[in-house]
Amino acid sequence: MKKLTTKKLVLSGLFLALGLILPFLTAQIPSISNKLLPMHLPVLLCGFIVGWPYGLAVGFITPILRSALFTMPPMFPTATAMAFELAAYGCIAGLVYAARPNKDKKDIYISLIIAMLGGRVVWGIVSYILYNFVGNPFTWKFFIGGAFINAIPGIIVQLILIPIIVSAVEKSNVTTNA
Repeated sequence: MKKLTTKKLVLSGLFLALGLILPFLTAQIPSISNKLLPMHLPVLLCGFIVGWPYGLAVGFITPILRSALFTMPPMFPTATAMAFELAAYGCIAGLVYAARPNKDKKDIYISLIIAMLGGRVVWGIVSYILYNFVGNPFTWKFFIGGAFINAIPGIIVQLILIPIIVSAVEKSNVTTNA
């Protein structure tokens, strides 16, 4: 049991590190860098591969730590709202996938889409609260634009890469998700 927990912690650290580093790589493409959602990939993978508690923790910590270390994204309201959003991604991906019967590509896609929708809803709710707290309106138009329209490139990348990576990890028998 201890070895499994150590493995999960090490993998979680790897996904956290990827969440901190990937935005630097995508920043080389200024026109779509933030639209590629580089912090989302490692958090979703963490939820699938390591499990929901680790996905939740890595998701919450990544944007806060990145903001504290590199001042991007700005801590309030962006990194704060993202912390809840990414925590939801990691948690939901891990929970739904663990509950799926076959763990095949269809289950990966179902879990991924549910996690992506759930995370966006959480982001919208938290953003609504944070923006209204400081007197800025958070409109339906802003929600749709931020959660879906501007995120199309990242959504496409997630729908392509996550199933491939999760399937490869599962075939290699190094997965730790129960």
